[in-house]
Amino acid sequence: AQPGSYAWFARAHVLISRATCFLRISLSHFFLFVPRSMSPPWAPLLPSQKVESAPTIKLTGAPVAKAGGMAGGTAARWAKSTKQVATVGPASNTLEMLEKLFMAGVDVFRLNFSHGDHEEKAGLVKLIRELEQRHGRAIGILADLQGPKHRVGNFPDGEKVNLVKGQTYRFDLDKETLGNDKRVSLPHPDVMAALRVGDRVLLDDGKLVVVVREKQEGHDSGNPADTYVEVEVMNDAAISSRKGFNLPDTMVESSPLTPKDRQDLEFIVTSGLEVDWIALSFVQTASDMKEMRDLADEHSAASGRGAKCRHKFMAKLEKPSAVTTELERIVDVCDGIMVARGDLGVEMVVESVPVTQKRIISMCHLYGKPVIVATQMLESMIESPSPTRAEVSDVATAVFDGADAVMLSAESAAGKYPIEAVTTQQKIITNVESDSSYREQLQRRNRLLSRTFSTTDAITEAAGKVATQVRAKAIVVFTLGGTTVSRASRSRHSVPVFAATSVPATARSLSLNWGVDSILLQDTDFEQDDFDELLEKALVGLRAKGVLKDPSDLVVVTAGFPFGVPGAVNNLRVLSNAGAKSWDESLVHGH
Repeated sequence: AQPGSYAWFARAHVLISRATCFLRISLSHFFLFVPRSMSPPWAPLLPSQKVESAPTIKLTGAPVAKAGGMAGGTAARWAKSTKQVATVGPASNTLEMLEKLFMAGVDVFRLNFSHGDHEEKAGLVKLIRELEQRHGRAIGILADLQGPKHRVGNFPDGEKVNLVKGQTYRFDLDKETLGNDKRVSLPHPDVMAALRVGDRVLLDDGKLVVVVREKQEGHDSGNPADTYVEVEVMNDAAISSRKGFNLPDTMVESSPLTPKDRQDLEFIVTSGLEVDWIALSFVQTASDMKEMRDLADEHSAASGRGAKCRHKFMAKLEKPSAVTTELERIVDVCDGIMVARGDLGVEMVVESVPVTQKRIISMCHLYGKPVIVATQMLESMIESPSPTRAEVSDVATAVFDGADAVMLSAESAAGKYPIEAVTTQQKIITNVESDSSYREQLQRRNRLLSRTFSTTDAITEAAGKVATQVRAKAIVVFTLGGTTVSRASRSRHSVPVFAATSVPATARSLSLNWGVDSILLQDTDFEQDDFDELLEKALVGLRAKGVLKDPSDLVVVTAGFPFGVPGAVNNLRVLSNAGAKSWDESLVHGH
């Protein structure tokens, strides 16, 4: 080896290592079980740890930032494996506030398409991408489509009508006539057609419950008032204009995409809006997700952006049918899942929601799909700077359950304390992940997953075991679309996983996956470049992030040849920081 080369340093390091062998053996168990909260060596660099020669990381054509410049926040912010999603709204829609939320722990920003227009959403995406360039780190963006909003018709002048238990009331299709104490319009023909005698209708988030006792089809009369359902009121409550309602017992045979959703989807795809995930609300069946994907593909092809839409698609589970008979089929066809506990908690008996949450997360692990737990996680922090004890336990439970991410809605979008809410969530995550019982739970879950291994999963699991045995600093997974990285993430390795990709959109979408960071390999063609060159670029990226420091630091690599086959992994390799073509003979006898 030439003096000054990595191989030369590796030989020198081995000699020193042999002299300190006894000390290293004595401390080995300590290093294997260092809690994540103690700022592990794979955490991105803090300002005092900058690598002056670090390469620039360029995610788009915008100005670049040095990898060492990703610093800031606390060490725990960068060390956590469970990701955080925050909704952007009036309380957080400036570059300054977005940056504070990012430094506090946010990995993915959610854009709620129920509010605002397309121009506003494009402006927010631009701000987030500017933030991404400033810190040299991939940031995910989730576009959340509104979905169907079922509401009753209007009453005169904001009038409220008090209904009493046992009373009979009528819902009809006559939307021109204002409601009164006898009837009100239900201006949704598809819902009216789907309702059956015995079905429940829950109004105003379940405050008013009614049951259908009689149904009349009056289409032939031409009078919309002749098509109606008579319902029995089950509790005392008031009803007023435009109150929403839920249908826990009814499967509505209609498209899950409203006209507004279709316009929003077309805008996202054809305009090239740089969001990474698109979520569909109130998914009932797997065919709902297929319909959205097919429509997105059509828009992509028509706009010259490729036959297949590049975005990842997420199903929001809010309907009982979606979490019972259709759950496995929905998880199979989508790219990710959101447990939307707000409407789910209204349509199901509330005590079943925690068990359902665990079952959904387990199904997502089985299929290697990221899963977000959402809704009312820190609800009190909309108005208060500190959460309730129950809310803290709720977030902790989601982390213990194995969620890839936890989400904030109004807390970060419209609350008084968005930064405090994100910071609180991050602290809860860090505390749970540093607990020994958390790692034990992950290991038990992995033993169950081992019964369903494919070839890809077997090699991925082997990579984790090899990385642990040789005390590797990282597992690097080469990927174009991110499928293999999602499979690696499901194994919940104790060694950090880095996605090595040449596709910025892939790096961004993977920011949702548990325990995954990304290395963007610029000016790289996976199919044309020599694999050893790709390995060298990955090592450079890991050095820039501060993951690799000593020449003898080891990395475990997985890849699938030929590149471009989704989910294929057929290669496992161990290499040292000395270089892809360097291997000191002493490493054969122990590291």
